[in-house]
Order: sequence, then structure tokens, then C-alpha cells
Amino acid sequence: MIVGTAGHIDHGKTTLVRALTGVDTDRLPEEKKRGISIELGYAFLDIPAAPLGACGAVPPGGSAGLGAARRPADGQRIGFIDVPGHERLVHTMLAGATGIDHALLLVAADDGVMPQTREHLAVLSLLGLRRGAVVITKCDRADAERLAALRGEIAALLAGSGLDEAPVFEVSAPTGQGLAALREHLRAAAQAHAAARDGAAQGGQAFRLAIDRAFSLDGVGTVVTGTVHAGHTRLGEELVLAPDSRGRRARVRSLHAQNQAVDVAWAGQRCAANLVGLAKDEIERGQWLCEPAVALATERLDARLRLWPGEAKALRSGTPVHVHLGARAVLGSVALLEGDQLQPGAEALVQLLLREPVGAWRGDRVVLRDASASRTLAGGVVLDPFAPTRYRRTPERLAELSALQAAEPAQRLQTLLQAAPLGLDLARFARAEGLRREALPEIAAALRVAEGEAAWALSEAAAAQLADKLLAALSDFHTRQPDELGPEAARLRRLTAPRLPEPLWRALLARLREQGRLALRGAFVHLPEHGVRLSAAEQRIAQKVAPQLAQAGFEGAWARDLARDSAEPEPLMRTTLARLAQQGEVHQVVKDLYYDLGHMRRLASTAREIAARSEGQVLAAAFRDATGLGRKRAIQILEYFDRVGLLRRVGDVHKLRSESNLFAAESRA
Repeated sequence: MIVGTAGHIDHGKTTLVRALTGVDTDRLPEEKKRGISIELGYAFLDIPAAPLGACGAVPPGGSAGLGAARRPADGQRIGFIDVPGHERLVHTMLAGATGIDHALLLVAADDGVMPQTREHLAVLSLLGLRRGAVVITKCDRADAERLAALRGEIAALLAGSGLDEAPVFEVSAPTGQGLAALREHLRAAAQAHAAARDGAAQGGQAFRLAIDRAFSLDGVGTVVTGTVHAGHTRLGEELVLAPDSRGRRARVRSLHAQNQAVDVAWAGQRCAANLVGLAKDEIERGQWLCEPAVALATERLDARLRLWPGEAKALRSGTPVHVHLGARAVLGSVALLEGDQLQPGAEALVQLLLREPVGAWRGDRVVLRDASASRTLAGGVVLDPFAPTRYRRTPERLAELSALQAAEPAQRLQTLLQAAPLGLDLARFARAEGLRREALPEIAAALRVAEGEAAWALSEAAAAQLADKLLAALSDFHTRQPDELGPEAARLRRLTAPRLPEPLWRALLARLREQGRLALRGAFVHLPEHGVRLSAAEQRIAQKVAPQLAQAGFEGAWARDLARDSAEPEPLMRTTLARLAQQGEVHQVVKDLYYDLGHMRRLASTAREIAARSEGQVLAAAFRDATGLGRKRAIQILEYFDRVGLLRRVGDVHKLRSESNLFAAESRA
């Protein structure tokens, strides 16, 4: 369990942690000199399973660094994050508060509730913390009447914060008063937290650690510390920074969790990771250390936001804010997705537009402070780190965001699928959720397709609706143009479902073909009962050009040359070749350039062989060399393969569609 302190400056946060653990969390010379906390401090406390007396602390002088203190076999090790209380250091407090499990809100008996008491409570509430305690410190400086009045003030302060039922402890660190009761509370809370954590399914969450410190040790190398928000990691694993435009990877050489050497670090622990492959200067506070599968960077995210009830006025779109996520703070602005303004105490869907990329995943907590960073405004939960730039307030998008508010990943996935008429990118869903791909929940009643790293799903209801639309478009095409076999698949997609992802489009065509509801001939689609018959003249010309196309080889033959060599009119030749192309007997690579089926199969076979040697890629230069063609003709053929679905263009390379069986007869021969 991770315990975080909160409260006004000089209300005894560091003193209390030292009294409980024996560790002085003020480690910087400036902190010692000024007597105030400037940076986050860390300490650990071993609590056995049995109730403690006042002697349960780590002995004075115990280390909070990378030491290897031993945890009692039957107890709990609690990590403490001690935060600064100064009003100008709330951003540092937020970096430590994100990820804590249990809060200790401190109020000095002599001062009472102060401005930073209120703001720190707002932060805890907006972070969604519901477990904690209030500690009245310096109680030896107040009489019973003052303490009773302060309890009433605290009760009024906590009302509506989520910590309404938090117990209140009266403590004096110098005399030891109340420390035993507080330790017993922490012991019980730690055991309850461990039981809840162990009982909850990990759900395939990938490892994510919010980095709040990076340093270098002689003989050790680069070390990062932070709170593990999800998943687990072990020695030897490769991790990446997020965001990081360079995609650098680092190997975990050693791990310390809760201040002891371990082989595996888990969610809910303070962790220090010794990394190989990254220098200290390459790492910043606020970055995430995570598994490569879920690494992301976003400058736009959708969230459910609550404006703090203590705010004096409503929040409007365009308001500039400081956005705190994990251990990072960036400038940004708010765009309301519901209504024109958000009233104090109310909630609404918003889009946050950030000036710098951050790592954020569904379920992460976000806190907003005003443009001058002088007060805390609002907080909420991230719903989608891949927020769209367009159509962000449409009913369809709002339905998707409503689905993303479901409690469990499986429920979110199924509900989101029903709200996505154009299908769901499963790989993107897994990344946004921080899930390993293999941990994606099962989907009931859906059309699914996987292609390399991409995976898509389309609900059965949406698939049926698109199928009806597709078949109606085909029927209309046949009615209007009975002499043509049918439209090309790409053209039919533009007519019926231009925004449907191509993998789902091809999967839908394949399903309808298997069901006998449509037929595919080459790149053309038609209803099974519809066909094109050649006239007698066209059949005669087809017989004439067959040997010429066979002799043309990989260079192909132009319509005008075929007409000249066959002594046939060019218009009739072009009409005949177009009919043959529609039947799949010949292939038109570019306007008027035709290939017979045999050579096209051999060219496709060559492309497959190159892809097999090059991790699925087909470079134009490699294809040119393998076929003996010129560069221009090689590119024309590869682009044709892109159009008909054998390859797909990704940047400057062509990638083989492994599921495509186009031109496969030659490959199997």
C-alpha cells in the first residue's frame, strides 16, 4: 500500500513520517537548511499482521533508498510519499499524490484548517481517493475544547469530498501520543488493500510506472523511481519511455520494490528500476516507463471532468489550464463536449487539448489547475487518449464515450462495439486500456479480422446493415449497367462504406462470398446471378490476343499494339479487353496496359517470395531486380497489387496481405 501525506506547510507531515518510520524524508541540503520539504520524500514501514504497539517503526537511521530491507513474512510493507505543503509546490505534491492508495490529511491543532489544507483535500478528492484518515498533529499544544472545535471544523471540511467517513486521529510526534492507534489503522488498511488487490483480477494490464525521479549511481548506472500504476515487470524485461519520439528501449537490470530487492515489481508498489540502455539525462519526471505494447503519446484526450464545488464560477470551453497526469504537468485548454459551461460541483464530458505530448491511458486520473497555477479547478478520469479532432460532439461520438464509462474492460469493449457502426480497432482499444493484446476480452457475435499488428471487429448488427447496403448497391449497379460485370471492390466500397476500415471491408466481402450472396472475379464484385457474356466478335478477338499476351511476358501488352497486330479496330479491342478484365481473364495494370492471368500469377508469386525474405515487405527495387523490369513498370505493378488487395502501401514500402489468396494458384503449383 502507498500512503501519501497532505496538508498545509509546517503542519508536521515530515515529522509524522519520521515518527512512524524512523526515516527523515527531507534529503536535500536546502530542505535541511530551510526546514521545509521541497521535493517528494519516501519512506517505508513494516507492519506485522498482528496489532502493533508503539514500537512498530523502522529503527531510526533506516534507509529509504535502494537498500534491501526484509519484509516480515506475515505482514505488510507500507510505502510513504511525503509531499511539500508550500502553495508554490502544489505541482510537486500532485506528482506524488497520483497513484497513492491511502491519504493522511494533516491539520495542526494550533493552526487549524489552512489554505493548503483545503487545496490538498481538493486534490485528493479530485483524484478519486476514498480511503484515508485525518491526523490532528501537535495535539499536545491544544486543550480538549480546542480539539473538539477542530474536529467539528474538519467534519465540515470533509463533507462531500469522498473522505467524509475518514477517521480522525490526535497525534503528537514528540511525545508519541496517538502513534500506536495510527499504526493500527494503517495495518488494518494495508491488509484490506492487499486483500482487495489480490482479489481483483489483473485483467492483463501491462506494466506502467510514473517516473518521479531519475538519477545515476556509481557502479549501478541509471535508476528511475516511481509508483507502479498497473501490471508488473521482472528482471531482464525490455521497457520503453512514453512519450518518447525516438522509441528507445531499456532492459531492467535490477529492481527494488517497497525498498527491497525483488525479481518482480507489481502495481501498487513504490519501485526503483536500474535500466540498461538509457542515460539519466534522457529521462524526465513525468514520463512513463512501460511495456512497448502500450506505449503511446497524445496531445488530445477525452475525459469525464468534475469542477470542484468550491469554485466561484463555471468552467467554459477554451479555458487555459495546467493539466496534471501521473507525475507530469503540461499546459492545455478545455473543450466542453456537453453544453456551453460546467457549473461548480457538476460533471461533464470534455476534451483536453495539450501543448505537449503525454502518456495517458483509460482510467487515469487527471487534475486541472488554473492558468496561473494558483488554485485547483477540476479533476476527472481519462476515457480515451485517442480523442478525435473531428466529429467530437456528434451523437455517435458521445455514445462511444458513454460506453467507455462502463466499469469493466469486457463491458466497455462489448458496449463500445455496439456503438461503433464502422467497426472497432481492437489494437488501439487494447493500447488505450493499457492491456496486453492477448488479454483482450472475448467478443460475442462480431466479425473479426487480424492483419499484422492490426485487429478489427464489427458487430453483427452493423455487419448485417452494411451487407444489405452493399447488396442493394450491387443490384442497382447491375440494373443501370447490365453489360458490365460489376464494380471494382474499391469502387463499391466508396459507394457503400467509404469510412469502413479496409480490413473489415475485405472480411465482409469474404463472408458474403462464402455465404453465396456475391461473387468475386479478380477485382470485380457482382451478384452470383449476374454475368457478362462476350459477343461473337469479342470472343474472336479474345482468341486472337491470347497468344500475344502470353508472348508479352512481364512487360505486358498495350491495347493499341494488340489492335495493330490483330488487325482489329482499337475501339473494339479496348471494349473486348475491358470485358475480359471484368471476367478476370486479363488484368489492366494501368490504362490500356494488359497482362494475362499466367504472368500476373508469376509476378504475384515473385512478390510473395520477396515478402517472405523481407519480413512481409516488398520494396520496388527488390521487385524490379527479381523481375528484370524497369523501375517505372515495377512500381506500376506493385501499385496495381495494392489496388486489388494483394499488397498494401505503408509509407514507402508495400506490405503483403498475408490473408489474401489473390493470384495464389501459381504459388501453390
